[in-house]
Amino acid sequence: MSVADRGAVDAASSAGAAADTAHAAALPVAIALVSAAALAWQLLLMRWLAIAHWHPFAVMIISLALLGHGASGTWLSVWLRGDRQPRLARDFDAAFATCALLFAISAAATLVLARVIPFNGLELVWNPRQLLWLALLYLTLSVPFFFAAACFGLAFARHGARIPALYGADLIGAAIGALAALAASTFPVQRGLLIAAMCGPIAALLVTRRAPLRATSAVVAVALALLWPTPLLAPRANEFKGMSKVLLLPDARIIGESADPYGTFTVVESARVPLRFAPGLSLSHTGELPTQLAIYTDGDAMSPIVRDDGHGDGQWLDAMTSALPYRMRAPDRVLVLGAGGGMHVLQALTLGARRVDAVEPSAQRMRWARDRFGAYAGHLLDDRRVDNVVAEPRAFVRASGTRYDLIVLASGDSFASGSAGVQSASEQYASTVEALREYLRRLSPQGMLAVTQWSKQPPRDELKLLATAVQALREEGVRDPARHVAAIRNWDASTWLFARTAFDPRALSALTHFARRRGFDIVHAPGMRADGPERFHHVDPPTIYEGVQALLASDARDYIRAYRFDIEPARDDRPYFAHFFRWQSLPELWRLRTQGSAVLLDSGYLVLVATLVQAVVLALVLVLLPLRALARDTEAPASRLRIAAYFVALGLAFLMIEIALLSRLTLLLGHPWIAANVGLATMLLCAGLGSLHAQRWVTSSNADDAALGRRIAWSVRAIVLGLAWQFVVLAAAHAIAAPWPLAWRALLAFVGIAPLAFAMGMPFPLGLARLSRSAPTFVPWAWGLNGCASVVAAILALLLAIGIGLRATLVIALALYVFAAWVWRSSAPR
Repeated sequence: MSVADRGAVDAASSAGAAADTAHAAALPVAIALVSAAALAWQLLLMRWLAIAHWHPFAVMIISLALLGHGASGTWLSVWLRGDRQPRLARDFDAAFATCALLFAISAAATLVLARVIPFNGLELVWNPRQLLWLALLYLTLSVPFFFAAACFGLAFARHGARIPALYGADLIGAAIGALAALAASTFPVQRGLLIAAMCGPIAALLVTRRAPLRATSAVVAVALALLWPTPLLAPRANEFKGMSKVLLLPDARIIGESADPYGTFTVVESARVPLRFAPGLSLSHTGELPTQLAIYTDGDAMSPIVRDDGHGDGQWLDAMTSALPYRMRAPDRVLVLGAGGGMHVLQALTLGARRVDAVEPSAQRMRWARDRFGAYAGHLLDDRRVDNVVAEPRAFVRASGTRYDLIVLASGDSFASGSAGVQSASEQYASTVEALREYLRRLSPQGMLAVTQWSKQPPRDELKLLATAVQALREEGVRDPARHVAAIRNWDASTWLFARTAFDPRALSALTHFARRRGFDIVHAPGMRADGPERFHHVDPPTIYEGVQALLASDARDYIRAYRFDIEPARDDRPYFAHFFRWQSLPELWRLRTQGSAVLLDSGYLVLVATLVQAVVLALVLVLLPLRALARDTEAPASRLRIAAYFVALGLAFLMIEIALLSRLTLLLGHPWIAANVGLATMLLCAGLGSLHAQRWVTSSNADDAALGRRIAWSVRAIVLGLAWQFVVLAAAHAIAAPWPLAWRALLAFVGIAPLAFAMGMPFPLGLARLSRSAPTFVPWAWGLNGCASVVAAILALLLAIGIGLRATLVIALALYVFAAWVWRSSAPR
C-alpha cells in the first residue's frame, strides 16, 4: 500500500471515528428530546382531560404514563431473550427510531380515539359499562408512553455502562418538557400536544442513519404539521358540563376563547334565551335580571359578566342570600377573592361599599372582564372605587396589610360543579382551616367573612364549611363560635357569615328583617331559635338545622365521626374540601342508587378507586405474568425476588413523594397545573443531575457491588435529610413568600425540593447499573417493574393523601426508601 493509500485509509478511519463519536453523542440528545416530548404531552394531556371531563380524571394521566413505561419494559425483557441481545447491537438505531416515530403517530391517533370513547365518569356509579370505557380510555392514552419508554429501555439495554448518563438525559429532558408545557399553556391545548408529538420524528432523525427511516421521519413530521389547523385533536367537553348544556340553547355561541396556566377560558353568549345566573335569588323577586355573558373555565365553573346599560336598578343584587352581610353591618371596604367576571364586585358597589379590592388569579380572565368585555359590563372594573389585583387569593391575603369589613370568598371553589363529587380529588387550599384563619386575621374588628354554597340534600358542603370555620374560630381563640356564625338559606343556596367579633343585637335584628322580607330561612343566628324547615323552604329531614346545632356544640367530634359523609374540617395537610366519601356509607348508598341516590356517591373518588384497581390488574398482567417467559437459569429465584422488591419499593416511594410534593407546592404557587409544571421540572431536573453524579461512582475503578451498596445507603440518608429540608423551606416559604411574584416563589420551591430530588435520582440508576453487569437481559424488566409500581403509586399516593394526609404519605414513602436500601444488601444477582 502506498503512502497516499495509507493516508486515505487513515483519513477515512478518522472520519468514521468522528462520525461514530457524533452519533454516540446524539443518543443522549435524542433521549432528552423524546423524554421532553413525553412529559410535555403528559402535562398537556392533563389539561386536555380536564376540559373533556374534570380535574380528577386528569390525575390518572400520571398513572397511565407509567403504565406505558412498565409495559414497554416487560415487552423488551421478553423480546431480548436468547440471541436477540447481539442483534440489538446491530439494529439498535433502527429500533430506537421506529419507537420514536410510533410515539409521534400514536400521540396524534390516540387523541382522535379518546374523543369518541363514550366514557362519562358521572355515570360510573349506576352504569357498570363505564368501567369498560374507562379501561379502554386508560389503555388507549397509555400507548404513546409505551413507545416513548421503549426508546429509553432499548438505550439502557444496549448501553449498560452509560445507564446513569442516559437516565440523567432522560430526566433532564423531562424537566425541559415540563417547562415547555408551561410555555405552551397559552396555545389551544391540542396544538401544544402536536408540538410535543413533533419531537418524535426529530429524535428519530438524530439517531438513525438509514435512508428509509429518515424519509419516514420527514413524512410523519409533515403529516403532523397538517393537523395544526384542524379540530380533530381538540377535546370535546363532557355533555354534563355547564358549557355543554348552555350551548344547547337556541342561538347560543362562543364569542371568545383563550388560555393561560390557570385554564382554558371560553365566553358564551345566548341571545335568544339570555343567561341569568343568580345563586340564592329570592322567590319573591319579580323583576327581570340583566342579561349576562358566561366565562367557563375548562368548560365548567361558570363566572358571569353582567350587562350594565345604565338603566338597571340592581334590586336583584339585594334579593340574593349573598346580600346578607351588606344588610347586617354595612361594610365600607370589601375584598372579593376570585373576582371572575365581576358579579360580586358589582354587588358590593351596588349595596354601598366604598372600596372594593378585586383579586383574580388569572390575568386572562381579568383582561376579559375589565377590557375586552368591559363596555358590556359598564366598565365595572374601571370604577375608581375598585382596585384590580392579579394574584393568587390566599397569597394576597397573607401579604396584605389592609383590614377589611367584609371578605367575600367568591372563588370557583364556592360554586364548583355540583355534579356527584367530581371535584373530590382536587386540592382547595382556599377553604381549609388555615386559610380561614388567615381571612379572619385580615378582618376589621367588626369584619365578616362571607361564603355562599350550593345546597345539597343531604347537606355536605355546607356542614363541612361550618366544621372548618368553627375549628378556625376556635384556633383563633374564640371560645363560643356559635356567637360568631350566622347563616340563611334559600331553596338552592345558602350564605354563611363568620365574624371576628360576636354579632351584636342590631346586626341580628337586621338579619331577621332581611330574611323575612326576602323569604329566606334562618339556618343559624346567635341567641335565636332557627325558623325551622317549615318556614319557607321545606327540608325533610331537617338535617341542615340539626347539623349546625351539633357542629356548634362541644361534642361536635362525635357528630362528625357518625355522619354518613366526610365533613371533617379541611386542612392544608388534607386540602380536599370536596371529598365527602365514606366507605361505611357505600352499602346504603349503593342500594339506593337506582332510587335517585346515585348523585350522593362521589364519582371523582370512585373513579380514582376504579383506576387504582385496574392499574393493579394491568400491572400484574403486564409484569408478573410475562416473567414466566424469561430464562429461569439467568437468576436464582430468591435473588430475583429481592431485586423485584428493590425496584418496586423505589417505584412506589419516588412517585408517592412526587405526588405529595406537587400537592404541597399548589399552596405555594397557587394552582395545581402550575405546581405540576414547576414541581415536575424541578424533580426531574435535579433527579437527572443526581443520576449523572451517580455515573461517576459507576465508572470509578473501585465500583464493585459492595461499593455501590454503600453509595445507595448514602443516597437514602440524603433523601431523609432532603425530606426534612423541604418541610423547613416550604413552611418558611408559606409564611414569608406570599407577596413575591410567581417566578420568585417558583425559585423558592426549587430551592426547597432540589436537594431531595437530587438524592432521589441516584438509587434507581445505581441499581440498574449493578444489574446490567450480571444480568443485562433483566435491565428492561427491572425498568418495567419499577414503572408498574409507579403506575400503582401515582393513584395510591393521592388516595393516601385524601385519607391520611400529605405528611403521612411522605413518611410512608421514606420508609419504602429505607426498605429498598436494606433489601439491596441481599439482592446481588447470583
